[in-house]
Amino acid sequence: MNFYSIRHLTRFRYSRPISESIMETRMHPRSDSSQHCLTFSLSVSPRCRVFSYRDHLGNNVQHFDIPGEHNQLVIVAESVVEQQPQHDVPGFLSPDAWEALDDLIASGDYWETLLPSTFAVETPAVKKLAGQMDVVRRDDPLMLVQELNQRLYDYFEYVPRHTRVDSPVDEAILSGKGVCQDFAHAMIALLRHVRIPARYVSGYLYRGREDHDRSTPDATHAWVEALMPHLGWVGFDPTNNLISHRRHIRTAIGRDYADVPPTHGIFRGKTESELYVAVQVEASEEPPALDRKLPIPEDWSVLVERAQQAPAPSAPFLDLQQMQQQQ
Repeated sequence: MNFYSIRHLTRFRYSRPISESIMETRMHPRSDSSQHCLTFSLSVSPRCRVFSYRDHLGNNVQHFDIPGEHNQLVIVAESVVEQQPQHDVPGFLSPDAWEALDDLIASGDYWETLLPSTFAVETPAVKKLAGQMDVVRRDDPLMLVQELNQRLYDYFEYVPRHTRVDSPVDEAILSGKGVCQDFAHAMIALLRHVRIPARYVSGYLYRGREDHDRSTPDATHAWVEALMPHLGWVGFDPTNNLISHRRHIRTAIGRDYADVPPTHGIFRGKTESELYVAVQVEASEEPPALDRKLPIPEDWSVLVERAQQAPAPSAPFLDLQQMQQQQ
């Protein structure tokens, strides 16, 4: 059993004061059969009242409105998560696994994870990549997904900030470069191409001294869950060629990034904005004191992943200034 303490800082700075910010956040880790969120707190500056609800996918959402004039917005989310031991995923399934998967789909409500979505669309580039990677119904579903996880890891070069928060899946596929958000969208589109239900997972990845992940350690992370017969939803991390358990901490699930951005909001005012994000994840084998606060580094800028934003466009695209790309 593992315990993780997480601190997630987000700071928006504006070149001119703005008159109002309206924001939704999805930073509260999920609680389910494999993971339990023991504590969660969200601090906002300027101070305001924070409200919570649970969306139709079971994600925990916080939202708030800051009506007064301000030139920066700081959000700090802190949580403690308990991870339950999980069984290892086998290397293959039974010979009738494709038939079993189709029976599972027919008996359940999985249509949202099979249809195209905002960022996971079956474009000509996706179809071409499917041909290059031999993404057809062969072997068994699990073997195909594990092979695709490896092939996407080899195909893409991990390049932070090469794409934008709203980049279509084709941009990363055609350039062969991107971040975890792009890798996940490509994998989801390819899995849906062969009618394997697939969904996007937003969260955090703990990196120990012996781990050599290529994703940025100081930012949020994203990966994919695919529905497998006899196993249920199984996580795959094409950015790092991992099966996502033990070190992966889930905050939200959706059809793609559009459903689960860590921050999503709008503001009133004509200004340029600058976004700073920093994430700390600490692990322990014993439960930490629930009132314990993570030590604040002397200089957060050491941990900050800087995502420089373009000058604010006119409405209705102002909301993009309040979103952070998953690295």
